Amino acid sequence: MEEDCNRSNAAMCFNKDTKKATVQRNGTRKKRHGSEIRVPVGGWVTMETRTVTQREQESSSSRASHSMELSSQTKKRTFTSSDEEVPYSDFCPNIPADVIKEILNMENIPRHRTWEILRETLAGDEDYHRDEWTMFGNEAEKLEKGVIRHQRLLRTRVDKLALRKEAQKKASEHLRYLERLSQKVPDFAVPLRAHTVWEGMTVQLSCIVQGCPTPEITWYKDGKPLRRSEKPWNYGLQQAFGLNSLEIRRCSPVDGGVYKVVAKSPLGEAMTFATLVVNSYRGATAGCEDSTTRASQEAVFASAFPPTWVKECDSLTLSCSFTSPLLPFQQDITWFRDGIQLLQSCTVDIKTTNNTASITLSAVYKEHEGVYTVRLKTWDGILESSAYVYVEDASAAVVGGPGSPLLVQVTDVNKDYVFLTWQPPSADGVSPVEGYFIERCDLSQGQWVRCNMHLQKLCHYPVFGLKEGAKYQFRVRAVNQAGVGRPSKATEPVVTEDPLEHTRTMVVKVHRGRTIAITKDELEGQVRTPFPPTNVHACEVSDIYVVLSWTEPEPRGKEPLTFYVERSQEGKNTWELASLDVVVNSPRFPVFDLVKGTQYRFRVRAINKYGVSDPSEPSGLISLGKPERVPSPPSSLMVFRDTDTSVLLEWQEPKDKEGILGYYLYYSETGQGDWKIVNNKPVTDTRFTVHGLQTRKEYVLRVKSVSRAGNSDYSEESLPIVVKAAICVPSAPSAIALLLCTGSEMVLGWRRPRQDGGAPVRGYYLDQKEAGAETWREVNVKAVKERRATVSKLTSGLWYQFRVFATNMVGVGKPSDASEAFLCEKWTMAEPGCPFDLAVREVRNNSLVLLWAAPLYAGKDPVTGYFLEISQGGPDSDNWTALNEKPVTDTYYKVSGLQAGETYRLRVSAVNEAGTGRASLPSEAVMAQTPPDTKNIEVGVDDEGFIYLGYECDEFDESKCLWSKNYTEPIDDARAQAESKNGRSVLTFSDASAEDLGLYTMEMSDDPSQSSSYVLTAEDLERLKELSHQVRNPLIALKSGWHVEVSEKGEVRLWLQTESLSESAELRLIFNDKEISSTPHRKINFDKAEGLVEVLIDRLGREDEGSYTAQLRDGRARNQFTLVLVDQQFRELLALANGKRRDHERKSGPYFQEYLSWSVNKDCEVIIKCKVTNTTDDTTLRWFKDGTKVTQAVYDIPSGVSTLTIPQIGKKEAGSYKVVVSDPRGEDVSTLALLDEEFNKLLQQLSKQCAMSAGPLRVQSTAEGFRLYCSLKYYISYLKTIWSFKEKRMEPQARTRMGSNAHTVWMDIFNPTENDKGKYSLEMFDGQETHTRHLDLSGQAFVDALLEHQRLKQEAVTEKNRAKVTKGLPDVVAIMEGKSLCLTCFIEGDPDPDVFWLRNDRELPSEGQFFITKEPRCSTITINDVHTDNSGKYSVVVRNRCGSETVDVTVSVYKHGELPPANAVEMGL
Repeated sequence: MEEDCNRSNAAMCFNKDTKKATVQRNGTRKKRHGSEIRVPVGGWVTMETRTVTQREQESSSSRASHSMELSSQTKKRTFTSSDEEVPYSDFCPNIPADVIKEILNMENIPRHRTWEILRETLAGDEDYHRDEWTMFGNEAEKLEKGVIRHQRLLRTRVDKLALRKEAQKKASEHLRYLERLSQKVPDFAVPLRAHTVWEGMTVQLSCIVQGCPTPEITWYKDGKPLRRSEKPWNYGLQQAFGLNSLEIRRCSPVDGGVYKVVAKSPLGEAMTFATLVVNSYRGATAGCEDSTTRASQEAVFASAFPPTWVKECDSLTLSCSFTSPLLPFQQDITWFRDGIQLLQSCTVDIKTTNNTASITLSAVYKEHEGVYTVRLKTWDGILESSAYVYVEDASAAVVGGPGSPLLVQVTDVNKDYVFLTWQPPSADGVSPVEGYFIERCDLSQGQWVRCNMHLQKLCHYPVFGLKEGAKYQFRVRAVNQAGVGRPSKATEPVVTEDPLEHTRTMVVKVHRGRTIAITKDELEGQVRTPFPPTNVHACEVSDIYVVLSWTEPEPRGKEPLTFYVERSQEGKNTWELASLDVVVNSPRFPVFDLVKGTQYRFRVRAINKYGVSDPSEPSGLISLGKPERVPSPPSSLMVFRDTDTSVLLEWQEPKDKEGILGYYLYYSETGQGDWKIVNNKPVTDTRFTVHGLQTRKEYVLRVKSVSRAGNSDYSEESLPIVVKAAICVPSAPSAIALLLCTGSEMVLGWRRPRQDGGAPVRGYYLDQKEAGAETWREVNVKAVKERRATVSKLTSGLWYQFRVFATNMVGVGKPSDASEAFLCEKWTMAEPGCPFDLAVREVRNNSLVLLWAAPLYAGKDPVTGYFLEISQGGPDSDNWTALNEKPVTDTYYKVSGLQAGETYRLRVSAVNEAGTGRASLPSEAVMAQTPPDTKNIEVGVDDEGFIYLGYECDEFDESKCLWSKNYTEPIDDARAQAESKNGRSVLTFSDASAEDLGLYTMEMSDDPSQSSSYVLTAEDLERLKELSHQVRNPLIALKSGWHVEVSEKGEVRLWLQTESLSESAELRLIFNDKEISSTPHRKINFDKAEGLVEVLIDRLGREDEGSYTAQLRDGRARNQFTLVLVDQQFRELLALANGKRRDHERKSGPYFQEYLSWSVNKDCEVIIKCKVTNTTDDTTLRWFKDGTKVTQAVYDIPSGVSTLTIPQIGKKEAGSYKVVVSDPRGEDVSTLALLDEEFNKLLQQLSKQCAMSAGPLRVQSTAEGFRLYCSLKYYISYLKTIWSFKEKRMEPQARTRMGSNAHTVWMDIFNPTENDKGKYSLEMFDGQETHTRHLDLSGQAFVDALLEHQRLKQEAVTEKNRAKVTKGLPDVVAIMEGKSLCLTCFIEGDPDPDVFWLRNDRELPSEGQFFITKEPRCSTITINDVHTDNSGKYSVVVRNRCGSETVDVTVSVYKHGELPPANAVEMGL
């Protein structure tokens, strides 16, 4: 007990100042060999060890004193109860030494030399305690023991209470934990099961429910709660141990229906369904109408997402819909990509509603390509819907650039080093990928920086020189000859840190659930100079770099480490620094500058602030690796049909498949060479379904292998394949109907399968069973060809059900749904049976055609017609509307007036004399919508003259075009033959006549929805027969009839052109009923390829007058064409030919290409122009007017154009103009008479141009009044002007004056008043047209003009009365020295102005040398005896109340013998 007490009191605490371990005992502080543990504020525990070399000896008196001072307070603090909290310091908690001993005795703690020192220290401390305790022998010791004994008893009582409370608390917590652990959502281990019973029987519906807490059970029937109190004698409910039962005694038809059990608890709810069918002996079935099973209640996929293509960086949304709202247990819809579940995140948005589920990716990259799957829970398991999502390359960064790499991954993260890997792109661009650039982004800076200066050819790269503790992202760009491509998707952010940092921290659990964290950094604080690293080796080797790796020294020490890397070539003893100028912070270092073929050894030194370690042991021999080889391409490509838009491609992987990451696929239409990329993410399997192909197009495919070394060459192309669905078994028939019953036989009919599986249906098999039986029995062993069959050996009075199988060359398809129960009873009713085999053809936006077969049972009387009914709204609608008021006799009917996009069903009833029979089963629901690429039957005549009906189709393959007349009648082979080839089916008539008129139909055998019809009418037949006659008796088509041309030399050419003729074509030319041939005077040419016939006559004469007929024949085709050249037509042609001949002779020398003509330009100038050609250097051109030579003309020799410009024209410009061009070769003359009418025409055109140049009518205010004016470029008197005011013509008056000048037409209005307000017009008549300009002088315009007039008028008065110098003073005056100068000026002004004389801007007084006189109209200054000082500027200033004026004169005085200034007026007396 004493030792425990001492151990409890021996608490160690770290002293920050002295860093010594102290123990307080008996009032004396003792130094000893001890240990302490410090837990700083971050959760770290620091253990520091030191040795105390001396212990002080204490005297007995000191020990006695200490014993007396020992207080119970100290002991109380030592003996704390278990429910009290142990006191902890905020910064340095005290940890008992026995805890440290417990830690040191643990086996799982790594051994270190520090631990041994600490163990020795604690052992010595324990001996010291034991020795000190035995020294107590006084009375105080006895007292102390008593106190301790009482405290221990008190502590025991307190601990018992605390332990009891703790035990109760833990027990309650354990119970709550077990309760939570056992909680379970309600679930039905055994669900309800459907039952079918006879009326009067007892049935028990049972289910087993599980859940914790126990769920509450509620029963429902047909959606309403089931209460036992309603029928206590009939219902019995039991519940025990999770088994819930409902017993229904003496079942009646009203008990039939859907029973549901709902289990609810706070954790959720679950439900189960079952249908109870109660059969009555009278044939009625209860519960059938609502017999929806549990499976029908649950939701399944209604539609799913197809294969999808999305561009890189775009968003992607995939969605699917369900047949009904999701049940509670189905709400958890899960999405997967390549088998990996996708979860909600910032980039993935998953939504689920009652009927739909969707997933949206905000930005899609190549890494996101793959198979996407959505999973739905059902009662029976899990349903899945999958489709492939293709991610296409985004637009290239440069034209022809490569695609972006993908799957960039970061591995081996260290303090300053990471290792990157990626996969090459599928798109090389215009040239193969030459290498890659790696980029990094420090997220604290947000800027992308290139890591490598030289291209990295392989798809891996070590990135070195990173900052420790920084967060980075990386991406890669591919490079080819066109440039740098788009970047890859950036990696997830990574933090550069020591990957082994967590191994340097250990958390130790101690008593009472406490933990202590211990770090090696503090334990190794005594380490100074580091130890050398170990295990130097190469972790990554390529043909261009080697990445070295080593293990840090152990112990490493507290101080941070860096490393030196040294290397030495094989066979040498010298070492050189490989990490020169590079700080290596982590045990990874890439070396790029190694020489190929040379082997090296490496060693590493560790460095901290205390020094450099010894070198590590040298590594083994290391050298650059061999270049990685590009893999071989795959082989043995095999392609198979899959669907209408996809094919399945399989291939054999290369023999050497090491390093292959996957495969890229490519496809192209056969023969085009335009290869497109299939996948942008390598597929790892050796088979792949290629989607997105065009139906019935032929394709070839090829594959590349993908590795880190790059992509392989292309494989050999696959065999061509036409894209179409692979054949399979047909779908199930439907709509089984009873057509006839004889009492022992039944005749059944049914609807053909929706899909024949790509191969024609060869027949049908039937099964039968009695209603209520479980086993089906075969009806026929041999397939029936038609869609009806007779079932024999039936028992009259029994009910039978049937099902039908369809078969083709692949096999037998799935069975149809079981028919309704048919009673085997002989039909004797008078009305006819139901029509059958309803089929819909030629579906369009607003019409369709319904076909049916006549009923097999006609009733008492023959069938006379049919009534049709239609229902809009799909299978659930039961509202039927009659289509025809009177019965139709045909077994087809065209339904019109439909609404596009709406869904319809139809049914038919037969009619006889007895009445209307039972309606047929409804047709399949069909939407009124024209199918895409719908083709129609066309009618025409072929090259042989036969009339045909044709239908275009892509390809036929196994399908056949089935032609019929009136939908049912087969085509008579004697009258028409059908042939299908090259995507076209043709029905050709042997000899079309009236017997062939009618309705013709065509449908595809494997897809009856591809159907069309054509009505051949009598009008069509007549038109086609005429066309047939033309084909059988063809005419040579004429492109251009006879033409007559005359050449510049006067030669005549007669020609015509037909369509191109063969080499066997013949020509006969008839002239005046006689066949002619070529002669020197008349040449005949016949170009058969161009169909050109021409006759060339060099000199036309009277003997050439008459008719010309060209008779052509080319095989069966022939034609003739006639030209008549007689009378006036011939005379005109003869005159034209002779004139051109003479003109040609004239043009042997210089001549006028354009004769003299005049024109008026926009500047209203008259231009007379001519143009000559065929000139030489000796050619001269002269102008004359009325025989007088004109020299103002301009002649441009290069262009041959000569012009004479008349700026302003008058009567003197009228006359006869002539131009003569001549040289030694000849002369030509051109004349122009500008006289009389021609001159008037010129004036009229000039007037028109002048009027068109007129600007708007404006107003100008003057001192006298208003001036209205219009500006023109040029005005002539021939242009008549009329002024109007308020639409009334104005004449000159006292207040108005009209006038004009060369550029203006104006009218003055003197002293304007308010009466002059209004609209003014100026009409200019050029002899043919009137040009009008308007001005609205009213309102503000009039006010402004009037104010301006008044202002100007006032200024005019003021200017008139203003003081001014009128004359008298020159600008510069020169006078000889010694003379007198007299300057006189004349003055005006009212009132008389004041006069001042200034010299150099200073007023001159009239005194001394200066004498000034001032008169009312004159002022004089006289300067006597002038000298040079009198030179300067003299000014006279006149001023009155109306204004002032200053006139300056410069006086220059010169001496005797000098000359006066040249520009001065010499004066002097």
